[in-house]
Amino acid sequence: MKNWYKEDYSFKIAVISVGTNGKPENCRNGHEVGDTYVCEYGCPEGFCSKSMLKLFSLMEAVRAGGDLSNLLRGATKHEGEFTCSDGVVVFRLEAIKNDL
Repeated sequence: MKNWYKEDYSFKIAVISVGTNGKPENCRNGHEVGDTYVCEYGCPEGFCSKSMLKLFSLMEAVRAGGDLSNLLRGATKHEGEFTCSDGVVVFRLEAIKNDL
């Protein structure tokens, strides 16, 4: 596959908590505290596809000039936390403006 489009943003996704006891077996995808993923448009390898459904809309909002603080409680413009759809894993999302 050839990536011909230059993306405005890169996104860093970090696992900050898993379940109430931090054990990865609580997560169907096996995410562990400290796991980090980086992507621009597509789903990063190894990242939960179910969580990507929630993440993608946040990424699109940032790309369109939106502010994560309007979408996620306690967030700043380009950084915030969201919980997976199963309510087990908490991720931190950081949008990083690319030099074009």
